[in-house]
Amino acid sequence: MSESKSPHPAFSRRGFVAAAALSSTRVLGANDRVRLGVIGSGGRGRHLIRMAQRAGGCEFVALSDAWARRMDEAQAQVTKGGGGDCSRHQDYRSLLDRKDIDAVIVAATDHQHSAMTVAAVQAGKDVFVEKPMVSYPKEGIAVVKAVRASGRVVQVGVQQRSISHFIEAKQRFFDSGEIGEVHMVRTFWNSNTGYLAKVPPGMETKPADLDWDAVLGWLPKRPWTPWMYFNRFASWEFSSGGQTGGLFVHLVDVVMWYLGLTRPDTCVAAGGIYQYKDERDTADNINMIVTYPKEVNVTFEATISDLNPRESVDIAFLGTKGRLHIFRSGYRYLPASGGEPIIVKGGEEFAHMGNFLECVRTRKTPNANVVDGHYGSMACYMGNVAYKEKRLVKWDSKWDV
Repeated sequence: MSESKSPHPAFSRRGFVAAAALSSTRVLGANDRVRLGVIGSGGRGRHLIRMAQRAGGCEFVALSDAWARRMDEAQAQVTKGGGGDCSRHQDYRSLLDRKDIDAVIVAATDHQHSAMTVAAVQAGKDVFVEKPMVSYPKEGIAVVKAVRASGRVVQVGVQQRSISHFIEAKQRFFDSGEIGEVHMVRTFWNSNTGYLAKVPPGMETKPADLDWDAVLGWLPKRPWTPWMYFNRFASWEFSSGGQTGGLFVHLVDVVMWYLGLTRPDTCVAAGGIYQYKDERDTADNINMIVTYPKEVNVTFEATISDLNPRESVDIAFLGTKGRLHIFRSGYRYLPASGGEPIIVKGGEEFAHMGNFLECVRTRKTPNANVVDGHYGSMACYMGNVAYKEKRLVKWDSKWDV
């Protein structure tokens, strides 16, 4: 899977100097409200608006989306949460031109994440960018360079990093050594119906107020393709390979965090479009194995053939002294020595947005930084290449950051 057509944002000393200058235009105090813009006002963007409203200490002042209807829907959510009218921008770059915005939420399609993040930090904005942070190696390298040069705060949307029971489990079982040595981690995420979205009736013709060229961004131009827009998670170009870039990115990030991993060694993958013979071009069933230098194997499976939501997602750390099963609903720890399992319910997701807003004020590094965001994205990229090209993929040192 070549990355030759992926965006390669231009970097210049002038751009970095400008970003550094802009970063000093507004210094926030501990009680100041963070002024936010949203780039990508669809379903995920609106969800993150709700998370920020729950976290508090912020106000929304600007919205951007290629479809005017999405901005209307996002404005309704802002209003519902007690906010005022936002300016609207079909071109996200005009939103970034506003000097009174402290930070932006980037929730557009995956293939736009890197270019939008780089543009935002160079415009002096802090960024909450949805996962995966990037789709290709050179995009991750570009984002890390831009963030380091600008000094901006960037949080990646792998929310597990800030949820209370994930933090507690890391401290309780890994930092303490209680789980022992871990050489294998199983991950799976099945039954995710986000990959089965249908085109709404009447959308065979592009809405007049939707800028399709803006949605495509750097991708090759093509006529209006409704399935690609509405079932974007099943589109290879829009979703970083489908269930790898959409689901595994969350799971492998927890593994990296708990075990102190960064770059993978190798990856193999197998799967295909077995169940849904529709327009999709990403696997509806896929398996992967990623190996790491610390003698750790991480497995991944995802299927949308089995749509039973019960016990459909898990991260299982297989330790010499115990086994930990964990995801958003909570965790269950089984001591190898026997005895009752330790069971804890899950915490609140909005804590991740709260951590970001706190870091905007304090200038501290957020819980999900861009270096980890790059390496987590690269595990997915390697899986995508392995699946597409049916071969073992090895880490390339040129991808180091």
